[in-house]
Order: sequence, then C-alpha cells, then structure tokens
Amino acid sequence: MRQLLVATTNAGKLREIRTLMSDAPVRLVSLADVPPIEEPQEAGATFEANALLKARHYASRSGLWTVAEDSGLVIDALGGEPGVRSARFLRLDATYPERFAEIFRRLDASPGQPRRARFVAALASVDRGEVIYETTGVVEGEIADAPRGRGGFGYDPIFFYPPYARTLAEVSDAEKVAVAHRGVAFRKFADWLKAEGR
Repeated sequence: MRQLLVATTNAGKLREIRTLMSDAPVRLVSLADVPPIEEPQEAGATFEANALLKARHYASRSGLWTVAEDSGLVIDALGGEPGVRSARFLRLDATYPERFAEIFRRLDASPGQPRRARFVAALASVDRGEVIYETTGVVEGEIADAPRGRGGFGYDPIFFYPPYARTLAEVSDAEKVAVAHRGVAFRKFADWLKAEGR
C-alpha cells in the first residue's frame, strides 16, 4: 500500500480527510510525519490554482505522492469574499470571531441583499511530478444571522445549510462530512483511487 502525503497542518481538515479516505487503498501521512517543509506562497487567483500549487510544492519537496486542497467560503453579497483568502481574511492572525464580526458588519451595510454563500474545496494530486487527479466539491447555503454551534471549525458556525435547517457547526461530524465541500471532493478522489487500483 503506497503512502499518500496529505498536505495540511490543519487538524480539523486532517481529521475529516482521514475519515473520508478510510477505505481508500493508501496509507495517509501528514506534514507532521515528514521533515519540515516551508509553506508555499498561495498566490493563485482560484482555489484550483492554489490546490495545484500546494500539491506540486509539497510533492517536490517531500518526494512523496501528495494530495492538497484549497478551500474557503464564497459569499455572493460580498463579491465572493473571503474566497481564496478565507484563511487570511482580515489578517493572518485574525480569530474566527473577528472574521465573523467583519462579515456581519459588511452584510449589515447592505440590508436586503441575499445571503447566499457556498463552501468550495478544490483538490489536486501530484505523483512523480505529474498531476494525476483534480476535482472540486461545493456545498450551497447561506450566511446565518449569528454564529451558532460548537462543532466543526473555521467558518462552520456562520454557514447555514437549509436542508438541515442548522449551521454546519450544529450538526454531527457524520452529517457534515455527508454534504460538505471537502467531503464531496475527497469522496470523489477516494472513489477514483479505488477504481484505478492505485
């Protein structure tokens, strides 16, 4: 069984990915399992560009088959923000409550605007210098009136998912993984791995 490097240091993401890839024919290792590698500059204008940039960077530095993803929250009324800058919105060291407050402030400045939003996750896998798989997962929803729930991580407390009538921070891990953007992308990848017999 081959090793697959999951290029993330985010414990919440890694936990989700391990669950999603549990029946794939690979042995997952994380950045914590390999010698330190400097982070790349995420200079891409899209989630897809950043996922590919990260996959190529960590694959070339580690020498391992690598999968990377780039994901974030896209809010229509804010022109797509925070978008690819979701993890750096406001500033790199901003807390999520600070980010939530700024999002609500901007939305409140334009009352009556639809609060449509989506989480997007782009995934890319690189093996021996070759891009072998790319996909994207999306979950549609809207911005809640206030943060709710203690589960999940990141922007989950303000992302209201209408079919559940709750935020993604109010649902169980299993409920979230069943519908969320990262779940969609990594399930596609796991299915492809099983079909390819890698």
